[in-house]
Amino acid sequence: MVSSVTHDVGMRFLRVLALIVAVSVGLTGCAYNDDLPGREAGPVSESGVELPPTSGAFDYQLGEPYEVDGSLDAVALDSSQTPPEGVYGICYVNGFQTQPGESAEWLSKRGDLLLRDASGAPVVDPDWPDEYILDPSTSEQREGILAVLEPFIRGCAAAGFDAVEIDNLDTFTRFDGAAEVRGASIDESGALALAARYVEIAHHAGLAIGQKNAAELADRGREELGFDFAVAEECGAFDECAIYTAAYGPQVLQIEYTDNLPGGAEAVCSDPQRAPLTVIRDRDLVAAGAPGHFRQQC
Repeated sequence: MVSSVTHDVGMRFLRVLALIVAVSVGLTGCAYNDDLPGREAGPVSESGVELPPTSGAFDYQLGEPYEVDGSLDAVALDSSQTPPEGVYGICYVNGFQTQPGESAEWLSKRGDLLLRDASGAPVVDPDWPDEYILDPSTSEQREGILAVLEPFIRGCAAAGFDAVEIDNLDTFTRFDGAAEVRGASIDESGALALAARYVEIAHHAGLAIGQKNAAELADRGREELGFDFAVAEECGAFDECAIYTAAYGPQVLQIEYTDNLPGGAEAVCSDPQRAPLTVIRDRDLVAAGAPGHFRQQC
């Protein structure tokens, strides 16, 4: 997982406002991009939603958005942003952990939806200590989580996105009662049931939905849960790209990072197993012109 832009109060207000406007004009599960200038509608999945392109230029901009030289065919943005016209927009939503700017609110108002360790303390992600882990183990907890996150997904559709990617699908595999997480455990069936509900909500809103990482779940993600495509971070670095393409065919968007390129950028782009749309980015996903920015399209 990579860091995303913090959702401040103003952005949350704008997203809620966008959702209200969408509902008021009767937007339902329809395609939102058929009439966008500069782009023809892409292939349609079995669920009737438009899939990402499998050729052209792709960028991963979960930090501050920016313009690239030339044109983009697909771009992933945080849900607080608005996709550019004529580009297939993928909306980032953290579906199994809290957003950094919202963790305190979850703890104070929805503490029963957070994973707890054996002592009763809420569990944080060791790699992202400003994110609490959500616990979808029971149906009541899943409904509580969805009450918060379903409007975000529908807000993505209202904002003009074509798809949504749900981050941290594999959280349950990292919190399985092991000693290092002090007895904290997430029920696998509950986590996958929540994922299936995200798929249902996205499709009803007219959005394709991508499985984010978790190569070990690729087959189940496609066949059992109903994800339409995959967003794979560092599948080249970890030799996992073929796993994703075996499940999703060419519908895989690949991101590699400059601080973990065992064979260098040239090796990534020349790898016959890489996804058709592959981009190499700096780890912090900073905007063009900012110190540390790097972007290379394969």
